[in-house]
Amino acid sequence: MELRDDQPRQHEIGRRTYAVADVEPLDVDGVRTVEIGCALWAVAFVGLLPFYSRLSAEGAGWVLWTCLTGLGLGLLGLEYCRRRRRARIEAAEAAEAAGAGEGGDPLDPGAGPAA
Repeated sequence: MELRDDQPRQHEIGRRTYAVADVEPLDVDGVRTVEIGCALWAVAFVGLLPFYSRLSAEGAGWVLWTCLTGLGLGLLGLEYCRRRRRARIEAAEAAEAAGAGEGGDPLDPGAGPAA
């Protein structure tokens, strides 16, 4: 995916015009988001654990196991996001090293070493 700076500042849809705000992305790799989600699932599991007998008696014991499943899947997602972040950092470092070694801009394929 290529990020560009020349995005339109306004969108016209029908008779309405919408302005696009200049906002930086908060969490590009998703690691913090998944960590918070895992923490919330863990808190929900621990919070419901004392009520397991009441939940199972009412036929709602599945709620507790849903929290545990959410935590487990979140931990798998956390490992995926961490690996993806490492791969993106390594790719950026490799591109930077390749660009610096040639003496050109790594984002401009036409720029090469000065002759």
